[in-house]
Amino acid sequence: MGDNMALRIASAAEWPIGGGELGGRVRDFDWSQTSLGPVSTWPQHLRIKVNSIVNSPIPQVLMWGEDHLMIYNDGYAEIAGGYHPQALGGRVPDIWPEIWDWNKQVLEAGFRGEVQAFRDQPMVLNRAGKPETVIFDLFYTPIYAEDGTVDGVLCTVLENTEKFDALSALAESRSELVRLTNALPILVGFVDTDLVYRFANDAYMEWFGRSPVEVVGSRVSEIIAPEYFEQRLPLLRRALAGETIVTDSPIVRPDGKSRHAETRYVPRKTENGVEGIYVLIIDIDDRKRFELDLAESNGRFRAAVDAMHGVLWTNSADGRMVGEQPGWAALTGQGYEEYQGYGWADAVHPEDRVLTVSAWEAAVAEKRTFIHEHRVRRQDGVWRSFAIRAVPLIAKDGEIAEWVGVHTDVTEQRIAEQALLERSEDLERQVHHRQRAEDQLRQLNENLESRVAEEIEERRKAEAKLQQSQKLETIGKLTGGVAHDFNNLLQVVAGNLQLLMKDVSGNERAERRVTNALAGVSRGAKLASQLLAFGRRQALDPKVINVGRFVQGMDDLLRRSLGEAIEIETVIAGGLWNSLVDPTNVENALLNLAINARDAMDGAGKLTIEVGNAYLDDDYARAHDEVTAGQYVVLSVTDTGTGIPGDILQHVFEPFFSTKEEGKGTGLGLSMVHGFVRQSGGHVKLYSEVGHGTTVKMYLPRATQKEDREVVLQSGPIVGGTETILVVEDDDEVRETVVETLTDLGYKVLKAPNADAALNVVEAGIAIDLLFTDVVMPGTLKSPELAKKARERQPDIAVLYTSGYTENSIVHGGRLDAGVELLSKPYTREALARKLRHVLANRAQRFQASGSPPVTASHVEEARALSLSILLVEDDMLIRFNTAEMIAELGHSVAEAGSGSEALELLGSRAIDLIVTDLGLPDMDGSQLVTEARTRQASVGVVYATGHDRRSAAIASDAVVVTKPYGTEDLRIAIEQAWNAVATR
Repeated sequence: MGDNMALRIASAAEWPIGGGELGGRVRDFDWSQTSLGPVSTWPQHLRIKVNSIVNSPIPQVLMWGEDHLMIYNDGYAEIAGGYHPQALGGRVPDIWPEIWDWNKQVLEAGFRGEVQAFRDQPMVLNRAGKPETVIFDLFYTPIYAEDGTVDGVLCTVLENTEKFDALSALAESRSELVRLTNALPILVGFVDTDLVYRFANDAYMEWFGRSPVEVVGSRVSEIIAPEYFEQRLPLLRRALAGETIVTDSPIVRPDGKSRHAETRYVPRKTENGVEGIYVLIIDIDDRKRFELDLAESNGRFRAAVDAMHGVLWTNSADGRMVGEQPGWAALTGQGYEEYQGYGWADAVHPEDRVLTVSAWEAAVAEKRTFIHEHRVRRQDGVWRSFAIRAVPLIAKDGEIAEWVGVHTDVTEQRIAEQALLERSEDLERQVHHRQRAEDQLRQLNENLESRVAEEIEERRKAEAKLQQSQKLETIGKLTGGVAHDFNNLLQVVAGNLQLLMKDVSGNERAERRVTNALAGVSRGAKLASQLLAFGRRQALDPKVINVGRFVQGMDDLLRRSLGEAIEIETVIAGGLWNSLVDPTNVENALLNLAINARDAMDGAGKLTIEVGNAYLDDDYARAHDEVTAGQYVVLSVTDTGTGIPGDILQHVFEPFFSTKEEGKGTGLGLSMVHGFVRQSGGHVKLYSEVGHGTTVKMYLPRATQKEDREVVLQSGPIVGGTETILVVEDDDEVRETVVETLTDLGYKVLKAPNADAALNVVEAGIAIDLLFTDVVMPGTLKSPELAKKARERQPDIAVLYTSGYTENSIVHGGRLDAGVELLSKPYTREALARKLRHVLANRAQRFQASGSPPVTASHVEEARALSLSILLVEDDMLIRFNTAEMIAELGHSVAEAGSGSEALELLGSRAIDLIVTDLGLPDMDGSQLVTEARTRQASVGVVYATGHDRRSAAIASDAVVVTKPYGTEDLRIAIEQAWNAVATR
């Protein structure tokens, strides 16, 4: 016995056996400090139970003895959370104080020997440092000693929190589904493959007198009437086979009334096949009754039409006759296919046909009742007059569903009316003549004096307006002509001064004088610009701008120009529209008005600048002849100056008229503003009150386009180039100055005194990079025509116009034509240099974008050395015209044909060196054309210009293929290769 005891003591150190983390902690724990005492003293049934607990995969805790000491396993350690590991060997009330009331009752029952089980038991624990609600399954088992007393209670714990939350969410989702389907005005159900209901909403009570509780779990045959089930069973089987079923049939409801219903069986399909059927029943009884009522109404309508000898017809929403029209067919004798669409119009009298179709289309487009009258040919060939009335049937969405119309024969009625009208008109004519004579005599006597006075006053006002308009027009033409000659003089002076500046470089005194002289030229140029602005002869370069932002950007400039004594207030309205105007002229106009305001306020006061949207209506336009009614952006400038007396207010826009003292102004500021705004399509209005101030309002036309991006001007060093420039200028001094300036910039320069001489230079075959031409020159050939002819001969040439007065050749509506480049006189050497580089850079960019480099001078000269007679065959007109220009540019003569037959006719009438043809022609293949052509002219060369990228077996071996799209250089190389092939053949 002693040996057995020693064996148990020796093995105590290794007990309990295994048990994971908690097995190790039980072995290492100092149990002698607890009421249990050392492990070696524990009773056998305790040691067995503890060994079982620590090796159990299920969370378990043993609460032992009167002080309820806790021994548990790894699974329970996870449930204990933050209370582990101090819970091992601890007392239950100390470890779980938050649930001790619960545990106390359970332990008392357990120590009485009661076995207890609690399912989905909620508890609030602080195991993570804060209260949390968890759900447990709890099982309590008493542990008995050998004498039958209870030594401890074993608790098996299963945490179901996640499962409980999921089931709760599922239940809520199902409840939501029930609430949703009950809210719908339709019956919703679901049956499985055994035709047993698994879902039903409240509508089953309305349709079948059964609640959802009664329906779910019942068979379909148990819910609906037997005879109705027999009717539906084949359809249910088809739905279980995967087919969606939609039927329309009456259903007898619990109240004995029958209502039409649309029944849908929608199979629920999964990867395993059809798992059941969704059942939907929609009440359509009201719709059915409406359809029956409509059919009955239509029948009554047709009977009424027949009773009044009318012909009823219907048309589709877009106004076309479709479907069977028995009434129309009986009237006209037209067959079904004849009257479909607009075929019915063939039965209308030729004189009435166009007007009828036009009026009908207008009524269809406007969705209004169609009332018309025309003549229709009856089936017996007799023409009869018919009154037509058609009304659109409008659907709920506001669109036309169809048209319903009636033709009523009114022939006899119209004949009788015409006879009565003729008799009535004859009598009325006699009475009217007499009354008219009496009225005229009476009115003449009563109103003669007032009418004469009104006519004289209206004529006086019209003559005054005409005189003012003619006066301003005459002054405008005069100022434009003066500005043109003045600008030419300034150009000569400015050009020579700038050339002289290089010659006197280093001579400070001479440089200062030249600089002063150039400043005078600048002032003269500004004066000429103001003259052109008044005369509306300046070339505007309008941009889409936001005037509000533009004015805000001028704030610093205005404050520097007006001085600190002028208070400036700027008011910009929200939602401001854009305007299409020349930004430079807007800036000049606003600056002029601001300076005028400063002078009117004697250097001190308040200047208010406002920008907003405005609408000038028809009444305003009638009161102001130059105004067009519409939307405008209004820029207002208001000062607190002395104001302008009424007797001189009407003269303020005249040139050289000024309210300032002599020598303090040119009198061109307001006239420039007026001319610029009018040329821009706008309107200027001036309000003034003596002693209070003046407001000038500029109405600038609204633009709906997006605001143009601001372009940053080039500011780097002045550079020239090596390109060839042709200068065309009739003024000898200006021409020589420009030529010298361009030569100084490094360019190769050709010159001509007029457009005819310039065209001769172009036709001489010299490669020219840029044509620099004056706009206004004597002679029959105008500058734009010269530019056009130059581009026909050299498509790569760039064009830059210059002028001090543009007339209407490149300016229309006061604005430069699209794509036109203009350098206004007088210009500086820097402006000329930068403008030339800009135009030449644009030319290079166009070639880069097209993928075709410009034809160089060497290419042109080489091509002109080889002049061939070429037949161009191409059915696409645009391609043919473009290719013909390329061939002509290369120095060859071109004959054009749009088909193979046209080409063969040309071959029979002239000698051809080479054919350039497309492969796909409308009447024959290109290779067939070449074969026939060589039977007539065996030595002809061939170039195929085609969209295909590969050769065909039918193509001759010595032919050259050029693939579309091609450029001039591609075509030149192909022609040379084809001609070389002919020469070596």
